[in-house]
Amino acid sequence: MTKTPNDWLDLATKENKGKAPSDWQTDEGIAVKPLYTKADLEAMGHLENLPGFSPFVRGPKATMYTGRPWTIRQYAGFSTAEESNRFYRKALAAGQQGVSVAFDLATHRGYDSDHPRVTGDVGKAGVAIDSVEDMKILFDGIPLKDISVSMTMNGAVIPILASFIVAGEEQGCTRAALSGTIQNDILKEFMVRNTYIYPPEPSMRIVADIIEYTAKEMPKFNSISISGYHMQEAGATLVQELAYTLADGREYVRVAIAKGMDVDAFAGRLSFFFAIGMNFFMEAAKLRAARLLWARIMKDFGASERSQMLRTHCQTSGVSLQEQDPYNNVVRTAFEAMSAVLGGTQSLHTNSFDEAIALPTEFSARIARNTQLILQHETGVTKVVDPLAGSYYVESLTQQLADEAWKLMEEVESIGGMTKAVEDGLPKRRIEEAATRKQAGIDKGDTVIVGVNKYRLETEDDIDILQIDNTAVRKSQIERLERTRKQRDPKACEAALKALENLAESGKGNILEAAVVAARARASVGEISDALEKAFARHKAVPNVVSGVYAEAYGDDPEYNTLVQRLTDFAKNLGEKPRLMVAKLGQDGHDRGAKVIASAFGDIGYEVIAGELFETPAEAAQSAINHKVHVIGASSLAAGHKTLLPELVAELKKRGAENIVVITGGVIPRQDYDYLKERGVAAIFGPGTNVLEAARGVLDLIEGKLSNR
Repeated sequence: MTKTPNDWLDLATKENKGKAPSDWQTDEGIAVKPLYTKADLEAMGHLENLPGFSPFVRGPKATMYTGRPWTIRQYAGFSTAEESNRFYRKALAAGQQGVSVAFDLATHRGYDSDHPRVTGDVGKAGVAIDSVEDMKILFDGIPLKDISVSMTMNGAVIPILASFIVAGEEQGCTRAALSGTIQNDILKEFMVRNTYIYPPEPSMRIVADIIEYTAKEMPKFNSISISGYHMQEAGATLVQELAYTLADGREYVRVAIAKGMDVDAFAGRLSFFFAIGMNFFMEAAKLRAARLLWARIMKDFGASERSQMLRTHCQTSGVSLQEQDPYNNVVRTAFEAMSAVLGGTQSLHTNSFDEAIALPTEFSARIARNTQLILQHETGVTKVVDPLAGSYYVESLTQQLADEAWKLMEEVESIGGMTKAVEDGLPKRRIEEAATRKQAGIDKGDTVIVGVNKYRLETEDDIDILQIDNTAVRKSQIERLERTRKQRDPKACEAALKALENLAESGKGNILEAAVVAARARASVGEISDALEKAFARHKAVPNVVSGVYAEAYGDDPEYNTLVQRLTDFAKNLGEKPRLMVAKLGQDGHDRGAKVIASAFGDIGYEVIAGELFETPAEAAQSAINHKVHVIGASSLAAGHKTLLPELVAELKKRGAENIVVITGGVIPRQDYDYLKERGVAAIFGPGTNVLEAARGVLDLIEGKLSNR
């Protein structure tokens, strides 16, 4: 006799000591049942789909990895072009199949290395590129006609892509032969990552000009990588990442069509970029759902079947990596890589285990790269197309994710499209709320992170980390920049920059085309960016803080309410709430941690001032004095802490404000703690710190400071 789900439920309840198995609620609000059966697959139209055919749920290629495995990439940039070039060449020799460039934050924001705003950012978290000369060194000995190059660049996309094109020409590779991808996804920057330069409208014009130029001149080059990665890293749920990424893509297609382009002339060179976190099956289902929805979107534009194909690069999560017990990160990355492969990615970057602490060492990068080589050669996953096809659970997740994401996309459409939604701030608010909710779950222990809030080691051993001498790198960059400026034809350079500025102001002509002329005349990245800034102005975001999410998550938690009462009593005695300013110093726009802290501390009872992004230490010090704060909390994720935090302490002292307590948090190696404390930083809250513990610690510091007056 055939057994039914009810028979299973009776047996499972009996085995579970009389308690019926219950659904698991994911962060996306999707109820995951403990059992899936054939009945869950009824009325799913995508099940009859085969790989290589629209809507491509089972893969964009008919043979997938049985014909050719995914491309192994390693996203990296180390201080100088020389150091990065050495790493790339070694990695390519060891099995890496393409180059993925990480730029430093000064470059991302369109500043040359000699700009006073970037003293702590040059060569940190990526490679410094100031001109074509740096770009030529970056790819020295790497044949651009044979090697695919991926560049994560959005704000300064025009000068970087122009410099790359000229470097290729001077290496003997025509622009038509260049292959690779430029990220060029500015809408995502306004939502989460914040390495924008110009306001949304002219930024969208830049996107369209790049799509147009590459479609005509660079047929092997992907003009855009529409990125959900940074959304998930900023705290987005998988539904939000999926919905807002595809909504961004739809907006980019619209601006290209509005420029007079035929959809099939450029759609084949659009690519995507997704994060892969620890929800193993849902991440695989997300990639399948993305292909399903993108085919639907492109069909509405009248695109051919080939143009309905979504191709994607994936990167394992950086946020899932932990400072505590860091070798666990090797395991996390391996699971995430397997999930991306089972979801059908076209290329993959695996993060190194030490990236929650510092830039990866060569040792850790080799482990990350070998993770993919083992997947390709030892696990058998490349022998079958879409191994998860037909899974009751995975197919149901695929459909649920598609349905829920489509609802959010329709909401964006009701506002007037993604540009309007970004200007309104809707996606940013939603993602910040999700991030705060997720952190509250971790702090409460509802979400288990092994080695962080459960099974934690009593003592942590230090690991070897990569240290970058920021001062030496900046000095080297400035010297080469000065040589380049002396050796170029000043009149030709000035004329090219003026022509670029005039073209940008007029709204006519192609910005990238004019920038290539300027780069060839050895205009620097900063000079090209400045020419566009004269025409477009520099965008400045208004900081805001989500409220109520942390308080709602904690509800009647005794520990939380005890701390709230303590702050209430303190405020009564002091006559005002304790004031905390959350500061982002330098060009680091990653503000997830800062926003979570601001939101949580505000709910607990602090008065929180959200500092502006991209402040110098002097600006942050003056702002703290103006707001009469008790504490400045500086969030650091980009390795500039050893330069910027001592400068902040010095600026406060210079202004007679030593009474303001300086604390910091974020990606700071334990080896640097003593260095910072010796220079006036009162406390350091590293990755994985419980927010309630941090709030108590900050209050202790304020009380101690006031009692010593």
